[in-house]
Amino acid sequence: MKLKRNRLLVAALLALAAAGAGAEPLPEVVMHKDPNCGCCGQWAEYLQANGFRVKTVMEDDMQSVKRRFAVPQRLTSCHTAKVGDYVIEGHVPASAIKRLLREKPAVAGLSVPGMPLGSPGMEVPGKKDAYDVVAFDKAGKIAVFESHR
Repeated sequence: MKLKRNRLLVAALLALAAAGAGAEPLPEVVMHKDPNCGCCGQWAEYLQANGFRVKTVMEDDMQSVKRRFAVPQRLTSCHTAKVGDYVIEGHVPASAIKRLLREKPAVAGLSVPGMPLGSPGMEVPGKKDAYDVVAFDKAGKIAVFESHR
């Protein structure tokens, strides 16, 4: 019985190793943030816990960063990041970023406008706002990418 259990354990470990061997690592997220913002650091920690490597760049003028990455004014939040060729604005969930990277839609990026409570990095016990993750293109056209209620 013990031998059979050990064989099953070894088979399971080999299957996990084989599945992970073909998995492509997630790209680095380069997050630009104001040095005085704490929630941005919490978002970075959340992304790291979800498999991303995060590089933080301190910026004194976040508005110039948002202009440089062409984030539409109505979609702005506190921090702005780049992952691959995409712009990530605000407290976007890791699941949305992973979906973006997997599906590769023809968009400039994703945004969670404002700073909704309950979004990654903005957790407050007992408080959670409904919010949308929106995709935007270079012309400023937006569409809901996913909703969180």
